[in-house]
Amino acid sequence: MAACTFCGEALDAGMRVTREASCPKCGRDLHACVQCRHYDPNAHNKCREPQAEWVTDRERRNFCEYFVLNPAGRGGGQADRAASARSKLDRLFKPRDPE
Repeated sequence: MAACTFCGEALDAGMRVTREASCPKCGRDLHACVQCRHYDPNAHNKCREPQAEWVTDRERRNFCEYFVLNPAGRGGGQADRAASARSKLDRLFKPRDPE
């Protein structure tokens, strides 16, 4: 189930998102980079789609033809993956309490 990046409202991951679509809860644009499965703030052009054109405001609607609603929701999970990796490393190197 997808979710709005801005408010967390559950969205149907298979829904067709037009350029004019907005979140039913917060009213923010759904056809925006931050809502897309290709969005990656760490990638070149902040997008994993190599043919996508540069978009200045990634939180506003745009004309990108490669847009696909992120089924993971909440920014693609890139931050979640980073946080998960960090916590695993912390647990790995954290000194164990003597029993």
